[in-house]
Amino acid sequence: MPTLLDQDLRFDPAAPAEGASSLRIAGAATVATVDRLHAWLDGLGTGADRSIDIGEVARLDTAGAWALVTFERRLTEAGRHLDIRNAAAEARLVLDTVRGAMPAPDAPAPSPRGLIPLLDATGRRVAASTGKAAALTGVLGLFLARLARVLRHPREFRAIALVAHCDDVGLRAVPIVALMAFLIGVVLAFQGSAQLRQFGAEVFVVDLIAISVLRELGILLTAIIVAGRTASAFTAAIGAMKMREEIDAMRTLGLDPAVVLFVPRILALLLMLPILGLIANVMGLVGGALMAWIELGISPSMFRTRLIEGTDISHVIVGLVKAPVFALIIGVVGCHAGMQVSGNAESLGRMTSSAVVTAIFSVIVADALFSIFFAQVGL
Repeated sequence: MPTLLDQDLRFDPAAPAEGASSLRIAGAATVATVDRLHAWLDGLGTGADRSIDIGEVARLDTAGAWALVTFERRLTEAGRHLDIRNAAAEARLVLDTVRGAMPAPDAPAPSPRGLIPLLDATGRRVAASTGKAAALTGVLGLFLARLARVLRHPREFRAIALVAHCDDVGLRAVPIVALMAFLIGVVLAFQGSAQLRQFGAEVFVVDLIAISVLRELGILLTAIIVAGRTASAFTAAIGAMKMREEIDAMRTLGLDPAVVLFVPRILALLLMLPILGLIANVMGLVGGALMAWIELGISPSMFRTRLIEGTDISHVIVGLVKAPVFALIIGVVGCHAGMQVSGNAESLGRMTSSAVVTAIFSVIVADALFSIFFAQVGL
């Protein structure tokens, strides 16, 4: 029996011919019945070739033709074939018109292959990275020039902005930096004691903690945390001002955006990052001392004595020398990314993410270069 899809639309599955599934549609395939026709065609699947007899279709408009052509394309994409048989001349004309009007499916872009496309893509990335490095160097030079101008004309500098940024960059970051450094000290002491106990050298866990925290981990992890929270904040603040055209308004009023926006922010980082590094060093040593006391029985007084006798002041100097460089990197990256924001929220989000990634990566690269340099000079 024919299955009734709609009051004016019927289809009748016939015995499948060899290599194909033969179907028959009768009635009116119009906009009034297209939903059911489309649902029925979707239910047929694309696992085999199909043959549809539409000789008994009394009315076929563009909606019904769209359903048939869409099903035909689905079969073609699956490597199958649809044969529409016994179509009247008018129905064939409607089907051909709909086929011509429907947009062609997008062909997947061919993936580049071979050595030349690979070299081309690599060259473009290197050129883009070089251009970005040059732009960051330009922002650094602009900051230094405006800083020299502020030193010559102090009345152009707003000290209240510097204090506000010091509070945001430094004081508000103390809890997370202190907690991070404390936990790093705990982990170093716990992991180091487990290894050194095998050789009866538990007391050297003090040297391990001191050198690791004072020389590398204290300032490096502090810079990474500051890069994550401060570079993004700089980019978001400056980018939002650019979206609202406030920077253009500054120029109209005769204010230099570099003096108003760059100098206070980067100066605040230069002042506060060494202080945060000192706090991280102290909290890292406190965490290590606490875990050494609990795990190894090394009392705080013994820990302090070993720390003073076995740790050279050069480790502290090496760590703190990195702080101003890290501060410059973070500040320059954040301010540059903020100035690259265009007039939409998508650009702001993209540049904020880019600033965080670039700042953290640059800090790690700078730390690696410092390590090589200090090893070469014997520090």
